[in-house]
Amino acid sequence: MAERPVFFVHQGKVVSEIYSFEWYSGFAVSQKQKSIKSLHNAIIKADGDAKPLEISTKSTETIGVKLSAFNLRINNHTLENVFQSAKVFEHGGPYLDLLDMSPKEAKRDERLRNSGSLKAFRYQNEDFPLVPQTVFYDFIYITAVKKSLTEGEINTILQYNYFTDIEFNPAKSINTQARAAAILKMVVAEYGYLPSFNKENFIQYHKEHISYVSSSFSTDF
Repeated sequence: MAERPVFFVHQGKVVSEIYSFEWYSGFAVSQKQKSIKSLHNAIIKADGDAKPLEISTKSTETIGVKLSAFNLRINNHTLENVFQSAKVFEHGGPYLDLLDMSPKEAKRDERLRNSGSLKAFRYQNEDFPLVPQTVFYDFIYITAVKKSLTEGEINTILQYNYFTDIEFNPAKSINTQARAAAILKMVVAEYGYLPSFNKENFIQYHKEHISYVSSSFSTDF
């Protein structure tokens, strides 16, 4: 068995809940997709109205693949590259050459681990704070969606109400495309379209609508 957080909108906030499901080991895409199906079945068992969507390159849904951080782009760079290249550390950064690497190479660059404490994110000459947690990642995710997808593709998000990321382990990281997709769903549902946020507006929206505490719903079954 394995556990993963699942993200959804509840009472005007993006919240998460941990679900247990059967894990299928192995690196093959088919094994990942078996695990995704198992997780989604657990969600549906807890909520008969659930329509879960995996947000990753392993998703069986086209929109889930398109919403992956490895596929979304900002100014011809993937979301993952933009995120890694924006990190400002105590002893270095931002390392803008990471924009020109593959997403996996950028994510694994040794400088990201050997430059001291992370201090901020620098994007288009603006520094984003570390608090609220995930605010920079979520900001560039929404920005990349607006730049990468058509209005029709963006509106497809409204068909789903639970979002998963099979590779996300909250013990190792805090940013996930599943939370960002849930934010996308909430914004589009609220506004009827995907607006353009500036830094300050998005930080305020994030403070008001994103929760890092699991909801009180029980998923024991």
